[in-house]
Amino acid sequence: MRQIAFREALREAMQEEMRKDERVFLMGEEVAEYNGAYKVSQGMLDEFGEKRVIDTPIAELGFAAIAVGAAQNGLRPIVEFMTWNFAVLPLDQILNTASKMLAMSGGQVGCPIVFRGPGGSAGQLGAQHSTAFESLYANIPGLKVISVSNPYDAKGLLKSAIRDDDPIIFMESEVMYGDKGDVPEEEYLLPIGKAFIKRAGKDVTIVSFNKMMKVALGAAEELAKEGIEAEVIDLATIRPLDWFTILESVKKTNRLVIVEEQWPFASVSSEITYRIQKEGFDYLDAPIRRITSVDAPMHYAPNLVAAYLPDVPRTVKLVKEVMYMKK
Repeated sequence: MRQIAFREALREAMQEEMRKDERVFLMGEEVAEYNGAYKVSQGMLDEFGEKRVIDTPIAELGFAAIAVGAAQNGLRPIVEFMTWNFAVLPLDQILNTASKMLAMSGGQVGCPIVFRGPGGSAGQLGAQHSTAFESLYANIPGLKVISVSNPYDAKGLLKSAIRDDDPIIFMESEVMYGDKGDVPEEEYLLPIGKAFIKRAGKDVTIVSFNKMMKVALGAAEELAKEGIEAEVIDLATIRPLDWFTILESVKKTNRLVIVEEQWPFASVSSEITYRIQKEGFDYLDAPIRRITSVDAPMHYAPNLVAAYLPDVPRTVKLVKEVMYMKK
């Protein structure tokens, strides 16, 4: 294993797939001459040329539409959005064309495309650049939604996403691009639709994804100091969701806490809560609890940003409540 940054893991995934398959290309704002807004695509223009690493105007609806058309005609585009907040503009192409084309064509026309980029909060960026969108896209049949938390998973899942024949939503985070982690030198793939147990435990299950995994794992470390062993599950894929791994963990721990950056209403945690209480009610020794962002737009002031997002102390407090609560 070697340690590489999150952005390097994403870059390697794209480079390896572009070397293998000439149909794969990257397009988006500043991905070429500027080497990417977050330097994810650094050096890729030099290697693959301007026909396969394509700078676009600031026109997300337009270049997303071009990419969808390319996917329907045999190519395999990777579309980078500078932030998922900007992807609200091409939502029509994602929702009404990419996700529905296979069904509307009776299985004759697919749309193998990856829409990727950072989402959620990233410091003091204000309300219009800080939304976590996993639950919105996971509500759309025909899309697969991936939300990664570390370099190893990011590379393995992005390679699988590029090879997949369905349209993929691939969520990253600006605040994680510099994070380093172990990534093998040799090629590997990770399965879409599989959650990963990042820490084994017997007392309570904590489920999370994307950068909130840092909160979940941090809370587990603090809880361990007090003799509470939390099992931490990284969803990695939001749709299709790996219900089996969550349910099997709840059978063992009998308690479930969900940590996510979404707003609370109609969120990923809402769906997990419903499904697990429906299929695993008899295994629960306490009500399912969750910690989410505040149900309001993100503010700019740093003290309000801190109050807005889930954190380790509040997660620890919530887990302790669940540990000593009876149904």
